[in-house]
Amino acid sequence: MLAIKMIFSVLGGLGIFLLGMKNMSEGMQAVASEKMRKLINSITNNRLKACAVGIAITGLIQSSSVTTVMVVGMVNAGLMTLKQAIGVILGADIGTTVTAWILVLQITRYGLPMLGLSAFFFLFSKNERLRYTAMMVMGLGMVFFGLQLMKDGFHPIRDMPEFLAWFERFTPTSYFGVLRCCLVGATVTAIVQSSSATVGITMGLVGTGVINFETGAALVLGENIGTTITACLASLGASRNAKRAALAHVTIKVIGVLWITSVFPYYILLVKKVISPDLILIPDVVDGIATFRYAMTAIAISHTGFNVANVLLFLPFTVILASVLNRILPEKEVKEIPHLKYIDVRMLDAPAMGIEQSKKEILNMAEMVKKMLSRLKIVIGRESPDEKSESSIFHHEEVLDVIQKEIVEFLSDLLSGNVPHSVMDTGRKQLRMADEYESISDYIMNILKLNIKMRKTNLQMSPQAKEKILELHQQTTDYVDFITEAVEKDDTNIMPKANTMGDSITRYIKDSRAEHLQEVGTVNTTALKSLIYCDILTSYRRIKDHTLNIAETLAGEK
Repeated sequence: MLAIKMIFSVLGGLGIFLLGMKNMSEGMQAVASEKMRKLINSITNNRLKACAVGIAITGLIQSSSVTTVMVVGMVNAGLMTLKQAIGVILGADIGTTVTAWILVLQITRYGLPMLGLSAFFFLFSKNERLRYTAMMVMGLGMVFFGLQLMKDGFHPIRDMPEFLAWFERFTPTSYFGVLRCCLVGATVTAIVQSSSATVGITMGLVGTGVINFETGAALVLGENIGTTITACLASLGASRNAKRAALAHVTIKVIGVLWITSVFPYYILLVKKVISPDLILIPDVVDGIATFRYAMTAIAISHTGFNVANVLLFLPFTVILASVLNRILPEKEVKEIPHLKYIDVRMLDAPAMGIEQSKKEILNMAEMVKKMLSRLKIVIGRESPDEKSESSIFHHEEVLDVIQKEIVEFLSDLLSGNVPHSVMDTGRKQLRMADEYESISDYIMNILKLNIKMRKTNLQMSPQAKEKILELHQQTTDYVDFITEAVEKDDTNIMPKANTMGDSITRYIKDSRAEHLQEVGTVNTTALKSLIYCDILTSYRRIKDHTLNIAETLAGEK
């Protein structure tokens, strides 16, 4: 009965701990979303800067798993090079040790009050920033409360000889003993998929005296390997380069653990020089419960020390590591074609980053529209058919249909989560823009079809009519370019010029239609030719209307 109670307490504590980590991560992402975007955009090929960004982001969101999954997603989308990714991953290894230091703080008993008080602000506050700050504190409270439940659950183990005998099988008294401990830590972390949780469990076991500091330190080393499973799972089905990024994470951790285990006794002695061995063995008794808090601090030091040393070891060799990974996983002969060029479902764990990448996909749609307009100009200007340009327009229109569908699916999933109002508002704007750009492509294709129809019926525009259409085409292209540039720069003050340019195009279309109608009934104009010409003018007007809708969406008027 005591064993069942202990298991329930540990499982319940672990569940609350994991949920707290999730809430704390989401709350921090929402509060610091703008800072995160700036950090990601600041990444260069400078390995020190990339490492610093990895430390900062992981420190903010308190999850190396989210950081590494996000990095794999960005590499898969072609937004980050392998060398940059290795730098960020190295930084994430240091950033994740912050969690251990949070757990060292002797405030776990305040977890429940923190949870309860912040929950009221989260549920009833109308201020969004305050709500997400409360969510972050609520998550931290759940982490502390979950850890306290686990520690309380571990206490009875000290009075169970069978459990103690089982734990004694995993002691780092020899090199193979250290490796066995590492294997246990790696396996449990791979199952839980959270090194923060398993480090918390280990610190709970050490804090209650169930295992000693040396065993805990060996387990934590293995947990550093186990956390790489998340990036490996994220790389399944991803590009070759994304797989290399995940393999880089595994390689760094495995080699790091191999070298640290070879000098494990000396490393433990070094940690004990920072904290006296006598202090590690002395328990603090609070409310009749003994806690080895200095042993927990020693675990945090060993965890941080290992990751810092490992980063210092690998940082000078990021270029060499990238080169080796390129040889281990060479490019396939068949070119891999991702569904989308920039965004990736792995970004759903980081909404602030995901919304930034979906913007790049919107701009990718805009670039395709510009190419379609460029090809259409060639088709209109030539007397003979240009099959290459026509085929290109049809192909781009089909691709834009797929991109719009996948953007809608991605943003729908992204916005269905717990995201701040700013991300929600931006996501809705992007959904509207994606629809408008796709509609523009439909009317470009419609103009192409009208030209093909005219050619198949052996009709030709008069030189004056063709000149009018080409001028209208140029005005429309300039208009699309102007609005797209504003979207790229997030220029919300574009409506005065957008309205002026749009009105100018509308007047030109009306004047062209009026001039054409005066020619109806003459020898040079047939009913079918007149109908096609007017339909072409109407299609250009629709392109102008949809482009204006994009401007209004950007400016917040729709």
